[in-house]
Amino acid sequence: MGKRGSGSLSPEGFAFEESWAEKKRRAEEIVRILKEVYPRERHVSGEPYRTLIKCIISQRNRDEVTDRVAEELFRKYPTINDIANASVEKMQEFLRSLKVGLWRSKGRWIVEVSRIILERYDGRVPDTLEELMKLPGIGRKCANIVLAYGFGKPAIPVDTHVNRVSKRLGLAPLEASPEKVEEYLKVLIPKEEWLYVNHAMVDHGKKVCRPIKPKCNECPVRNLCPKVGIKFGT
Repeated sequence: MGKRGSGSLSPEGFAFEESWAEKKRRAEEIVRILKEVYPRERHVSGEPYRTLIKCIISQRNRDEVTDRVAEELFRKYPTINDIANASVEKMQEFLRSLKVGLWRSKGRWIVEVSRIILERYDGRVPDTLEELMKLPGIGRKCANIVLAYGFGKPAIPVDTHVNRVSKRLGLAPLEASPEKVEEYLKVLIPKEEWLYVNHAMVDHGKKVCRPIKPKCNECPVRNLCPKVGIKFGT
């Protein structure tokens, strides 16, 4: 692919050859088009705590399940104090009754995270990746979701859709870990666009660039997609 674009990022392993400058230009055009095709009226909730709890619920759950469960949870426990004062057993039973996957772990994490935020952070959700990842049940993807959608800070959460779409479009090596995909995207895409990358690629991954039988003929970025050598099961 030519000269390295940044530090530890290797030019090896991409589905096709192009210079780093060419890849950056193509990445920026892809993001521009996806933003137009998949606009969002609201990107930032302004509610870091609710975003955090919702992200815990979302792990291995469909979006419609996550939305329903989060709504019911905050109806029953409206504030962080209500959740922190709940017993772990009652929270687990509440999630189990709503048929939430991993309800034992999630019930414990939700209560423990709430208590930690009250005790260690004076009731305020930490606003750095490092501090967020110290919380129970919060990995890098969830931490980035809280930064992006809770605080409106530049971040690129890499979930299964972002991972798949990025690799198919040749914006990250096929064998790259989600963490490395995030690194490549942050180098290739201007910082002011980071907030939009996740939602645009997630929507695109659900509607067009699906895991099985992607709708390539309907793809708005098909002219920028190097399909040669890419296995669509990736």
